[in-house]
Amino acid sequence: ARALALLLAAVAAPALAGGWAVDSAAAAFAFVSVKNGEIAEAHSFGELTGEVHEDGAAEVRLGLGSVETGIEIRNARMREMLFQVADHPLAMLHADIDLAAYDAMAVGERRMEVREIAVAANGEQAFYMAHLAITRIGEDRVAVSSALPILVEASDFGYGAGLEALRAVAGLDSISPAVPVTFDLVLAR
Repeated sequence: ARALALLLAAVAAPALAGGWAVDSAAAAFAFVSVKNGEIAEAHSFGELTGEVHEDGAAEVRLGLGSVETGIEIRNARMREMLFQVADHPLAMLHADIDLAAYDAMAVGERRMEVREIAVAANGEQAFYMAHLAITRIGEDRVAVSSALPILVEASDFGYGAGLEALRAVAGLDSISPAVPVTFDLVLAR
């Protein structure tokens, strides 16, 4: 019965059928670092692309070289010492999305769900449970954002040595190895 309901919803409102792309101009992907145990700073990435295929496989590519910290020397150090973008320029995110369920949403409707997201970076892969807010913002647009930050450990991607190198070059007592990550994506047909 559930499969039939999803099939009928897809036939009745086919706006989400076919491939979809991340609207890069409307995307935001950010994280917060904490240095010396008490100074929190927000950072972002400017280069983000992706798509959702007809089968619901969502893929997002995050250009690690586009890190923006507000300080150019820190951007360069993070690109070279932490992310090692010459060898590993991208982080890849993957999730499976039920496009038929989103298709049944009315414009303006919002729903919450939990999805597993696979992330690959620096030759490593980690899995996170993401609490998502999904809003149908138009016939051909759906917003997907993190309802809660995702806590990512530097060790999940082998970034421990790079983090230590950043700490040493900046003369800091500490840089937290755990960072909260948030994102806000718009999918457009």
